[in-house]
Amino acid sequence: MKLSKKVWLIIGIAILAIVLAVLFSNYSGLAGERKQLENDLSDAQDLLPRLTVEKGDLKNQLAQAQSLLDSSRAKFPESVTSIEYGEDLFEIADDCTVEITRLTASMPTDKEAGGSTYSVSSFAVSVRGDVDDILDFVDALRAGVDFQLPWSAELTAVKINYAGEEDTAGTATINLDIYAYKGE
Repeated sequence: MKLSKKVWLIIGIAILAIVLAVLFSNYSGLAGERKQLENDLSDAQDLLPRLTVEKGDLKNQLAQAQSLLDSSRAKFPESVTSIEYGEDLFEIADDCTVEITRLTASMPTDKEAGGSTYSVSSFAVSVRGDVDDILDFVDALRAGVDFQLPWSAELTAVKINYAGEEDTAGTATINLDIYAYKGE
């Protein structure tokens, strides 16, 4: 069966119309997608300066938080050490049969001596007991033999109050600096 030229022309036009319809559909979809991408790019370009500023702010906040963390970490072990010094002081007082009535400590500071760094805490200790026991307590602090931790004490002031020979009970206020090796 032989097809006439008219039929071939109609088939050709139909195929051309289908191809053009498919191409137009693809072009329309791509044009819509391109428009969406241009909008997204425009939004991203508008958002970029604000995000850059926020990034800088967040970096500053991170640096501040890191600095605060570092300073807190530096203080924490010293605070724990001060508590441990207090435990030693109460144990020494118990061994000497005196009662600690007041204990205050300063914030530790660093002191360098002979190429080593030491943590120095100042303490004021008020005790009550027999004068002989108070003297034993002062001697134990000075000698440092009952210390549980590796530290040494330097007595800076000792003030003992008692009524007289008949009454051997008294009170004492002892100021001391405690040196601990930092090991840095």
